[in-house]
Amino acid sequence: MSVGIEWIVDADGCDADALRDRTRVCDVLDRIIGDLDLHVVGEPHVHTFGGAAGVTALYLLTESHLACHTYPERGIATFNLYCCSPRPAWPWREALVHALGASNVTVRSAVRGAGGVAFDAIR
Repeated sequence: MSVGIEWIVDADGCDADALRDRTRVCDVLDRIIGDLDLHVVGEPHVHTFGGAAGVTALYLLTESHLACHTYPERGIATFNLYCCSPRPAWPWREALVHALGASNVTVRSAVRGAGGVAFDAIR
């Protein structure tokens, strides 16, 4: 029995300045939340490491959670979205190419619940 779906997303080849930009990263997260009709509980926790380092964000959702970690020194952003209720596909690749300059986006999804995790990778 499924208890939700989890998306694990890796974007590489991203623009380092975009990955350091707290506003830009939060704009991506806010778009995900709005497009998928998700509901944030309380205030998001967002930390900017400063200097050449990136941003880490965690949003607690009534549907579960959304997290992002950026690594400007490696040109990588990682996202994790877990929803306990069905959601439509989201255009991860197009959105991350546009917002962060990603050259490659890998999306894996996993159905969660009894019987283990079944991964489906999409490039």
